[in-house]
Amino acid sequence: MRQFLLGFLLFIPFLAFAQQPERKLTVNPDVHFRMFWMNTTYPSDFKDDYALGTSLSVGTKLNYAKNWEFRVGYRVFANLWSSNLTASDPFSGGGNRYEVGLFDLLNEEDRFFGKLENLSIGYATSNWGITAGRMAIDSDWINGQDGRLSPTGVEGAKAWFSTKDKWNLTAWGIGKMSVRGTSKWLSVGESIGVFPVGRNLNGDGSQYAGNTESDWIGILEIDKDWEGVSFAMSNTLVQNISNTVWAKSERKWKNEKAGITWLWGVQAGFQSGLGDGGNENPIFQYKDPNDRNWAVSTRIGYKKSAWNLHLNYTKSGGKGLWLSPREWGKDAWYTFIPRERNEGFSSLDALTGFAEYSIPNTTVKTFVHLGFHWLPPLNAPSENKYNIPSYRQINIGVKYSPTSISKLDFQLLVMNKEALGSQVLKPGQIYNKVEMIHVNGIVNWRIN
Repeated sequence: MRQFLLGFLLFIPFLAFAQQPERKLTVNPDVHFRMFWMNTTYPSDFKDDYALGTSLSVGTKLNYAKNWEFRVGYRVFANLWSSNLTASDPFSGGGNRYEVGLFDLLNEEDRFFGKLENLSIGYATSNWGITAGRMAIDSDWINGQDGRLSPTGVEGAKAWFSTKDKWNLTAWGIGKMSVRGTSKWLSVGESIGVFPVGRNLNGDGSQYAGNTESDWIGILEIDKDWEGVSFAMSNTLVQNISNTVWAKSERKWKNEKAGITWLWGVQAGFQSGLGDGGNENPIFQYKDPNDRNWAVSTRIGYKKSAWNLHLNYTKSGGKGLWLSPREWGKDAWYTFIPRERNEGFSSLDALTGFAEYSIPNTTVKTFVHLGFHWLPPLNAPSENKYNIPSYRQINIGVKYSPTSISKLDFQLLVMNKEALGSQVLKPGQIYNKVEMIHVNGIVNWRIN
């Protein structure tokens, strides 16, 4: 990867001579301040936790001669106030899952740290471009999932091309990851296992953290929009681990007279194991190379004036477990709800609904997520990696952006998860998983 970046830096000056645009330099500050309050409470004997953290990213964006762009940004983090996040829950023996992720999972005692988050150079014309360095990403299975003090980022290169008939092609080559909630840039293999690892196929604690061998990720994306119809497809190849093909198509119908927009969407994907699944020793494998998994997801949506509603359903199955490292972002399927993911299962049935209401003549939005997630049996570790019971989740939130201060917003999210049915659960199947109330309060301010 480093050799590629060096070659790119040596090559791109020739592009400038070929284009000869007007040589004008513009400098724009790039600042992001975030303050995050998080707490998790349980009605019984489990350990409650809270944390108040803040981060500040300071950087700049330079544009030169219309075609060139340079970005740099450094972010500092601080734990302002928290409970003892390193102490185990006395009832289940488990460690904190949510609040500790605001800070440095690689050094949980560290209350103040920083990292170089962005450092990239790019060259673009009207129909193609290339960028190399450290940057943000928003692909199907690798994305920022900006639900902590900083998003996940990548180090590598991105190239894109747009045809005359508006087909968009994008290719990514990734060699390192900046996992949200960490202070370092890690290799692809090192980034897998930073978050809790769950169980192996025998029911013991997985041992792939620190033992996963993968040097790079390659992503190819293609998309196109027609009048009322969109199509997108991606292929995510994780060297020595897996290959995931994902496709999505959406259709919109607008009734201009009634002011209503209807939406129907469908997603489908297939994932297979590759190489030796991260390690030739099965004890240290992240994914079984023989896994063959599929998933289908669909959405029906309705939007009118202040209301935005949709209903979603996902079903997955196949051989082995559908796996996508939680360190790399949120699930692509329609049924994703913030604060939980549904990878790590041999099969899944999920039904979720979303309702958002924008209060007229204000910048206030309220929303509700409701989801029912039916998972494999708890006594089958080869089917249920994280030992999570089937559950119901509800998120209630509000967002507010004052008109007097540009780029400032406030967010409040209250989440509750409860096990479905009358399941008899062990403490380790409750703590961090169900029977909780989880609260997030966020302040964001940006200059860019």
